Amino acid sequence: MDEIVITRDRDVEMEMTDDDIDKLKKSAAKRKGRGVARSEMLSGNFDELEGDARVGAPQKSIEGWIIFVSNVHIEATEADIFDKFSEYGDIKNLHANLDRRTGYLKGYVCIEYEQHSEARAAVEQANEEDFLGQKLKVHWAFVRPGKKESAGKMKERRPRRGRSPSPETSN
Repeated sequence: MDEIVITRDRDVEMEMTDDDIDKLKKSAAKRKGRGVARSEMLSGNFDELEGDARVGAPQKSIEGWIIFVSNVHIEATEADIFDKFSEYGDIKNLHANLDRRTGYLKGYVCIEYEQHSEARAAVEQANEEDFLGQKLKVHWAFVRPGKKESAGKMKERRPRRGRSPSPETSN
């Protein structure tokens, strides 16, 4: 196998005029800010995960369809939660964080289903349902990112008030 040797001639100096430097600067692309990452790094061909293409639509994680359940009673056990949510389908994984100090549930759990239909049934049917005296909040853990119409655009904006008038002084 031939050995490759790369040498660099440090004695050669390039002489450039001010005009040459200006032309070089103008031809160089500016690469600053957050937009560079999106335009250059995300311009490739990437695989997409299964899911709806609409903004805010649920998205599948690598493992399965994950839902986030909040407002869970702190004294609920994993068995209670498993029994409740296994009504909607086979639970692939249930993750319940416990408070280190008290040993009770922190008030939320993540539940993973293999099938979209099972996870959707859990989100639709268990949301706002009473569980151990509290109403559960059930949402998708991953949704399609994008710009949704903000609350400010939905309702009519009132013009801002200017400075309040100074009190009049009488001499």
